[in-house]
Amino acid sequence: MWIWLGLAALALIGELATGTFYLLLVALGLAAGGIAAWLNAGLQWELVACGVVLLLGLLVLRKTRVLKKREVNSARNADVNLDIGQTVVVEAWSDSGAARVWYRGAHWQAELAKGHAAHPGEHIITELRGSILVLTPKRGRSA
Repeated sequence: MWIWLGLAALALIGELATGTFYLLLVALGLAAGGIAAWLNAGLQWELVACGVVLLLGLLVLRKTRVLKKREVNSARNADVNLDIGQTVVVEAWSDSGAARVWYRGAHWQAELAKGHAAHPGEHIITELRGSILVLTPKRGRSA
């Protein structure tokens, strides 16, 4: 019994270090094996208890979508991309809605965000598409 619970404690420590739910499931399965050992079940039933609890926990996590990867759109997220929200000055827009702007010591290709009229002046970076800055007017002028 103490071996099962000791391994469960090690799995919990590993869970705290990594932050995944997988080691938590392993710890719960090992604890179930320890409980089965405390109830004087045979080794095969201890292993079955460990496996069943682990698999049931995995099934619950998959059904609740806790393990689903949370994708972050870095092109629009200011927490991921520090350029979002910065101000640039557009001298002039081309007929196609593109411009060249000076930003961070270099010229960048820029596009006007959809739904906005092309006016020179200050603009805010709202998205990055590769190396192209997507801009909206700072004063919020719309088309």
